[in-house]
Amino acid sequence: MRILVTNDDGYAASGIRSLVLALDKWAQAAPPGEEREIIVVAPDTNYSGAGAYVGEVYSRDGIDYSRVAIKDAEHIEAYALDAAPALCAIVGSLGGLGPKPDVICSGINLGVNVGRSVLYSGTVGAILSGGQLGISGLAVSMQSATDAHLDVAGMLATATLDELLKAPPATLLNLNVPALALKDLKGIQRGRISNAGIIKETQSLASSAGAEPLQVGESARLQLTLGSAVPALGDVSDENPDDDGALIAAGYASLTALRSVHEDSGLEADTVLRDAVGSIEARVRHFSSNETI
Repeated sequence: MRILVTNDDGYAASGIRSLVLALDKWAQAAPPGEEREIIVVAPDTNYSGAGAYVGEVYSRDGIDYSRVAIKDAEHIEAYALDAAPALCAIVGSLGGLGPKPDVICSGINLGVNVGRSVLYSGTVGAILSGGQLGISGLAVSMQSATDAHLDVAGMLATATLDELLKAPPATLLNLNVPALALKDLKGIQRGRISNAGIIKETQSLASSAGAEPLQVGESARLQLTLGSAVPALGDVSDENPDDDGALIAAGYASLTALRSVHEDSGLEADTVLRDAVGSIEARVRHFSSNETI
């Protein structure tokens, strides 16, 4: 059993260290005859909000990387890559740094990844990329901008991993944990992705009543108003009780199954495609017969 660990905050972040330490204990507690191997393949700098970004891989002939050590887990093989989380997951899964992993664990992210922020999360982007390669993944995030209670998130991560290993290949789970001591945690529930977003509103600081629009060459600044999908978790009063953000606010850990990029084969999408293909084909035939566009 081979577990690849990555994150979006960089290899030196406290969250990935806590996850590695928890996984190390989990590995050492393996039943007789079961070998559990951990390898860290993480960015060499912070890539928060990178989603499944891989960068201009077609313009580079390789990726710089270095061997690093995780404090208190120096015996675990660890590498820092000049790469975003998704690219770390891909590179770590395709043979350059050893055999293909059975599972990718990403995190622990300081700040929850709930609602629409799931789309932009580098923590989640790493496991989505692994899923495209048939590898199961677990993304772990915590409602905190500090190191408090990271051990709780680590414990829940290993408990979740035990169940993930029983699931079909390419199963992807998103675990979000409130910033609470274990005794104060109300439990863990299935969370549904809410409509909460990272950005709630934008406003140009150059705009005001009667203000002239910017001219070519001028610059200004857009002010961002953050939504509830941030470390502090804002107002979730409009969420349903089983939405991921509402569960965190209520003191529960939230576990959500995700699906990577896939074809939309629903009836409505099928109708749109059939109509579009027919219309485009007719237009192509028209232009072809007139030999002009």
